[in-house]
Amino acid sequence: MPITDLTLDELRAFRPEVEEPADFDAFWAATIAEARAAGAASGGAVLRPAETPVTQLTIEDLTFPGFGGEPVRAWVSRPKDTAGPLPAVVQYQGYNGGRGLPGENVLWALAGYVHVFMDTRGQGSGWGSGGATPDPHGSGPATAGFMTRGIHDPAEHFYRRVFTDAVRAVDATRSLPFVDAVRVAVTGGSQGGGIALAAGALAEVQAVLPDVAFLCAYRRGAEVAIGGPFRELATYLSVHRDEVDTVFRTLSYLDGVNFARRIHAPALFSVALMDAVVPPSTTFAAYNHLAAQDRAIEVYPFNDHEGGAAAHWQKQAAWLAARL
Repeated sequence: MPITDLTLDELRAFRPEVEEPADFDAFWAATIAEARAAGAASGGAVLRPAETPVTQLTIEDLTFPGFGGEPVRAWVSRPKDTAGPLPAVVQYQGYNGGRGLPGENVLWALAGYVHVFMDTRGQGSGWGSGGATPDPHGSGPATAGFMTRGIHDPAEHFYRRVFTDAVRAVDATRSLPFVDAVRVAVTGGSQGGGIALAAGALAEVQAVLPDVAFLCAYRRGAEVAIGGPFRELATYLSVHRDEVDTVFRTLSYLDGVNFARRIHAPALFSVALMDAVVPPSTTFAAYNHLAAQDRAIEVYPFNDHEGGAAAHWQKQAAWLAARL
């Protein structure tokens, strides 16, 4: 696989202009406030023991109220028999993956954190071990996939609901009695990295760790991506030729670049220069607009969308331990 985008020097300087709606902050403040009010009316988060052969960690099934108070599922994994509240890592999943099986993803718990792995509503049937959270909302005309669901109105878009779920996952995590509410980080790869950026901006977390982050600089992605979900936007616009302005106006409310401008917490990114799914320039666009002073980006020159994989997780663990 060749390098798929700009040179590294060009990427480090890449700061595209991404439209930022005048009501961006008001839009999200109202969205999150509505979800929190609906969640309070629904009764809050519920933890139940998970059925798993894992015996050396405590693993529980969490259901919490997300967008509109609708139930969202997550796994909570944590070390057994620890004294005092622990720092937490909230993780979001990649495109069309689900939370999987209990005990399937426990590295953060093994490193001493409470690990909350959120299901993505309406997804979980593209790869992996599945999901368990429906998305009880319809959509107007859309390309196959999730990128254009509700594309005519940011209030109706699929990712408004997902990003709200992500913030509510942080809220639910902070409410757990074994979590130190002032030591919470968010992370995820690909789509999960884009979701982590939204949560990092909207939930005032203490650290943000997005890997090969998707959902940033949408127009750039639609123009240059070789494959993957960005192509859904290009396909849609090849049919709906007169909707270019509408599409990117809607997506400006959901762009990781605009969320990055609002992230002041320490941030560790990763990017792969041979990534055929998420063009490196889209991830760098968010990184280069970060408000955070404590920030770093790990570059994997010869990797595709897998990025740094487990080698990068080891770097994340060392970086986060120094901050939480």
